[in-house]
Amino acid sequence: MIAELVGEVGPLWHEEHLARLAARPRWRAGGVGAKHTFVFVDRLPATLVCLRHGTTHDVPACWFGVDRSTITHAIGEVRPLLAQQG
Repeated sequence: MIAELVGEVGPLWHEEHLARLAARPRWRAGGVGAKHTFVFVDRLPATLVCLRHGTTHDVPACWFGVDRSTITHAIGEVRPLLAQQG
């Protein structure tokens, strides 16, 4: 089930991510800056846990070893994609 969801929603997320990057002007050279360690395969289960169980964002943040704001940002990205897929 999760693998199917990753296969369906993952490419949509990747396209939107690239579009967001292309839409804004680059201030620094490519490859400079923070490296994202919270990949889509982790973002999806964190979002599903928050939506299904109504947990605070602190719980999956602790599980995945990221900041609460990272979970909040991930949910903001993934939730609309899940809504599109039904």
